[in-house]
Amino acid sequence: MRDFGATPEPSGTARRGGSKATGTGVFVVQKHAATRLHYDFRLELDGALLSWAVPREPSMSIGVRRLAVRTEDHPREYAEFHGEIPEGQYGAGNVQIWDRGTWRPVGDPREGLEKGHLKFELEGDRLRGRFILIRMKSRGAGRQENWLLIRERAGEVAAPSVSRVRVQRTSPRPSRKQPSRPDADRSNERVSRRRTS
Repeated sequence: MRDFGATPEPSGTARRGGSKATGTGVFVVQKHAATRLHYDFRLELDGALLSWAVPREPSMSIGVRRLAVRTEDHPREYAEFHGEIPEGQYGAGNVQIWDRGTWRPVGDPREGLEKGHLKFELEGDRLRGRFILIRMKSRGAGRQENWLLIRERAGEVAAPSVSRVRVQRTSPRPSRKQPSRPDADRSNERVSRRRTS
């Protein structure tokens, strides 16, 4: 339990409900050097920050899975928090903002959360593109929800195909008289030797 008289963390109340907008919201990833170093991954929805603890640094590599353990929602103000949580307090240790920006859900985020399949796009300083959070099967009542955070290929700007790219030549086209195969070079040499001998 946090004692907000002893910790610099914001004491706002995480709210559920409220705004029904499903557009762009804030996201933040906080590097948290608590008992174990981890990354707090947070998405703003309905006035609160949905939160997951990710034991390893989130990856921009396509298909790399990161365990993400669902934690309690945090107040919106927590997106700006960085500093030292004192010893004796819940989550004691240093908190730094590792990344932040905006997120945009793909589809209805509330439905995605309920079904355990939340797709979204991030536009941050480090994390950009399409991601998905997938809830894993529960191993028993009362246990924390384990999710997987995965960078997806969909939504990326595709590289132009070769057929659409005009290649500008920097050297002149080869003459038709020049042989195109090494074998042809050798046969021409043989013919020229026979004529000179």
